[in-house]
Amino acid sequence: MKNNSKNMGGTQWKKSAGFTLLELMFTVAIVGLLSIVAYPSYSDFVVRSNRAEAPRELVRLANLQEQLFVDSRAYTTNISDLGVGSTAIYETPSHNYKISATVVDNTFTLTANAQGSQKTKDTDCIKIEITDTGKKTPIGCWEG
Repeated sequence: MKNNSKNMGGTQWKKSAGFTLLELMFTVAIVGLLSIVAYPSYSDFVVRSNRAEAPRELVRLANLQEQLFVDSRAYTTNISDLGVGSTAIYETPSHNYKISATVVDNTFTLTANAQGSQKTKDTDCIKIEITDTGKKTPIGCWEG
């Protein structure tokens, strides 16, 4: 067996097999730089993923409004009349949006209002709407 120790001034030092402080600092610096680059992309991905829920739910509720109109010849302002939830205002499953309906004559508008962190992080799409004619606003919030 080979002895990796050195004799310095009468004291024996064994060679360590660990990391040096410089190697550790270099690794921490690289991880820090990677996280600085990756975190904004991740945050943007989360906001866009949460935003996708609003158009999906708006289209679903618009279809239910149209079905109700076929059945009863009237739209409703009470989302629970569509068989969804138990209140007039519907909250999406992830709780990022609350959807309400307005009815004027024989037309409706469904509006999804952002809630919580979605409201503060996605300022371009705080309010997303669809009408009975299929008009979707703002258009940028409906694009994938």
